[in-house]
Amino acid sequence: MPQDRPVPQDRPAAQERPAPRDRPTRADRAVPPPERAERPRRHRVAEPPPEAVAPPAPPRRRRPAGPPPDERPTEVIELDDSFYDEEEDSFLDEYGNEYDESEEDYYDEDDESEEDRRAEPEYIDDDRPPRRGRREKKRRAFGWVAAIAVIALLAGGAWFGIDKIFGYEDFEGDGTSDVLVQVMGGDSTNAIGTRLAESGVVASPKAFVKAAEDDSRVRSVQPGYYQLKKQMSGTSAVSRLIQPTARVGVLQLRAGTQLDDIKQPDQSTTDGVYAQLAKASCANLDGASTCVPVEELRKVAEDGDLVALGVPKWAADAVAKTDKKRRIEGLIAPGVYDVKPGWNATELLSAVFKESADRMQEAGLPDGPKQATMTPYQTLVIASLIEREGIKKDFEKVSRVIYNRLAKNMKLELDSTVNYVLDRPMVRTNRDDRSRPGPYNTYLNTGLPPTPISAPSKEAIAAAQKPADGEWLFFVKCDKNGMSCFAVTNAEHDKNVAEALARGAY
Repeated sequence: MPQDRPVPQDRPAAQERPAPRDRPTRADRAVPPPERAERPRRHRVAEPPPEAVAPPAPPRRRRPAGPPPDERPTEVIELDDSFYDEEEDSFLDEYGNEYDESEEDYYDEDDESEEDRRAEPEYIDDDRPPRRGRREKKRRAFGWVAAIAVIALLAGGAWFGIDKIFGYEDFEGDGTSDVLVQVMGGDSTNAIGTRLAESGVVASPKAFVKAAEDDSRVRSVQPGYYQLKKQMSGTSAVSRLIQPTARVGVLQLRAGTQLDDIKQPDQSTTDGVYAQLAKASCANLDGASTCVPVEELRKVAEDGDLVALGVPKWAADAVAKTDKKRRIEGLIAPGVYDVKPGWNATELLSAVFKESADRMQEAGLPDGPKQATMTPYQTLVIASLIEREGIKKDFEKVSRVIYNRLAKNMKLELDSTVNYVLDRPMVRTNRDDRSRPGPYNTYLNTGLPPTPISAPSKEAIAAAQKPADGEWLFFVKCDKNGMSCFAVTNAEHDKNVAEALARGAY
């Protein structure tokens, strides 16, 4: 310690400091704080200009001797104005006006006591930076706590995000009760997974998507209804969905199919539209059958309001006076239909009629090209005859023969119309068959039959709308591959028949 320092003199003990008050309440804020005396500020001595020679430094002033070490000093050394203002503004900017004047006094007094705890007096103009008080230490401590809290929050958020991105819920096992799910045309794997999750099949779409990554057959899943189970694992759902037996409610009508069943020469039966639709309605859901009998389908078709069921008005009006047993013949276009097992007869027929109407519209009925004097329904009837009488290669020629005979008021003499009421697929007929009276016997009647005799394809409809050019009046199947030979005269036709018999065409 320097030898020339004055010996500390006795001084009165520091005035007892009042205990700091608690954090201000809302009620305290409502009362204006007491005015506080302006804090004395120390002004920095102006520095001489750079050109001027600085005067000799005055001798350093010393602080008055402080009290003995065991006594607490009361004198306060003020911080520089700029330093104090910057620190205080920064603190207030960060924390707002959370603390009032009284709490500031508390920190000021605390800083004073901290400053005076130094054992040795300091020079007033000492160049050393002032020591930081407890306020700054608390701010630093709070900063560390805040930083740790932010890091913990970020870490937790990152973990939560990773879990949300990469984690997913999944059931275990092969499922519980049966459920039907529809896959729509154009559905992606994600879309299918979403539908399965909404139906309770899988716990989450991602459970299905992740399982589907290991089996490329999922991409070949066709639109339709699939019988699955609730609460299946993603792997089990994929495994079940790709099985052919999972798809239910499929109605696949081939061109030329008629309403009633057909007896084949070998005595086997080819299902008609009613029988195929009844089978498509079948599924076994938790032991309960959903099959709709043919009788119920037939009753709705014969007695129901066709327009309400979805039959186009141009067709419904045309069949208003026909035999109700056959009035919907040809109104269900060939193709694949998806019907939901569990629908009743009305719902099944309505779904099929509406989709069939769209397909007929695409094929050009009723607004496509048509021959003179022919209505859209008559065009449909001609298309059904073309479908049953020839192969696609001959459709336009067969169409021309029909139009030429109608134009000459000749009987069509088509075996297909005679066999239609007999539920036989055979091309040829015998004399007894051709002699049976009835509206569908074109050997006895002039003109078209009252209804179509089958479900015509779009190619047959196109041929009915635009027949080939020619003067043919006769044709006969003359080859085993189904091709026909056409003739203008009866003599030419008899020759073609003889050649067909020789070839064993029929």
